[in-house]
Amino acid sequence: MTLSLRGALVLLIGVVLGLGLALSTTVWTALTTRHQTQVVATDPTIESAAMIAEVIDRVRREYVDRVDDKRIVEAAIRGIVSDLDQHSSFLNAEQYEAIRITTSGNYTGIGLDVNLEGGKVTVVNPLDGAPAARAGILPGDVVVSVDNVPVDEKDVSATVARMRGAPGTPVTLDVVRDGTHEPLRFALTRSSVQVKSVTGEYLGNGLAYLKLSSFTDSTPRDLDAAVRELLANSGADKLLGVVLDLRGNPGGVLDAAVRVADKFLADGLIVSGSGRVQQARFEQFAHPGDLLEGVPTVVLVNRGSASASEIVAGALQDHHRARIVGETTYGKGSVQTVMPLGEGTAIKLTTSRYLTPSGRSINGSGIEPDVVVHNADANAQYRGAGGPVSLRDDSQLFEAIRLISYDSIAQTAAPP
Repeated sequence: MTLSLRGALVLLIGVVLGLGLALSTTVWTALTTRHQTQVVATDPTIESAAMIAEVIDRVRREYVDRVDDKRIVEAAIRGIVSDLDQHSSFLNAEQYEAIRITTSGNYTGIGLDVNLEGGKVTVVNPLDGAPAARAGILPGDVVVSVDNVPVDEKDVSATVARMRGAPGTPVTLDVVRDGTHEPLRFALTRSSVQVKSVTGEYLGNGLAYLKLSSFTDSTPRDLDAAVRELLANSGADKLLGVVLDLRGNPGGVLDAAVRVADKFLADGLIVSGSGRVQQARFEQFAHPGDLLEGVPTVVLVNRGSASASEIVAGALQDHHRARIVGETTYGKGSVQTVMPLGEGTAIKLTTSRYLTPSGRSINGSGIEPDVVVHNADANAQYRGAGGPVSLRDDSQLFEAIRLISYDSIAQTAAPP
């Protein structure tokens, strides 16, 4: 939105809301007609703003039902932004807060990571130390109600919102667990939760597994901690291969994606962006040093891998630092900027399109894996030791492990 249009809208909407009721339809029509006649010769942008103001006033005064002024203005903003592309949107106070939680990784709730699997809201992972984990809720449990309100599988976000709330407040969950005939009831107390976006597991024989669920401000730091733990757990074994699982990772903070890719690359371009304003035009390069010192790496992706996940996968693929295994990614090659508007609202606006290091635009096409592997059951994904899906039942992960095992043997056998 240009500055002139923004200023005109603010002024005209203010006039509309302040004087609309005082003007009769006849007087208002005459006024807007005269105003439009004057601005045609000066600034077409202001003419368009006047048209928006007139529509707002018509709805405010003549729509069959009375509509709150705030709702009218929010609807106008929502219409302007959402019509641009599928990733730009108006954020009300609740949605803006959800974005803040997603990027910061901090919220108040019970610490459950849930996903819609087979039409059921299923627990992916209870966060370590959070109320849900302490109470004994397990991966694979199916949430059927929150505070006696049945779960609507068509609106998982509503279920998640009911789990959150002020620290110290109670919440009750009913879950169904395999092997039980009746739902299990858990009485929990909400507390501050720090989301861990990175989990790691040492698989033995020098092989390690890293899962990134999202890209938050803390993801690079969480990755450092997970790698240190993997190195400690490997003991005397040398770390020979790593699987980096980005399946179902919808993305997140651009800077976090750049810093994660940087940890696997010692030099070279990571990502570049182009846009209309200076901040939207950028190039991000790797710094010297590789966190894993060149350990063979395979990146797992699927159709749910998007945005920041594609930046990491694309950079590692273009630099031949990792092989990509799985399915073609989502194809979101654009960057959104969140711009606060006041009263807890904001707009999320597409401001840049990015390219991988080789100059590829993946917008709408996604990243093609080096090795295509389809999971017959999209929900058959490994969630860690003790989870409902074994490692061997996850065909994509099993193939990735086979590949890094081969790569690690080849590297070990190579002459110094």
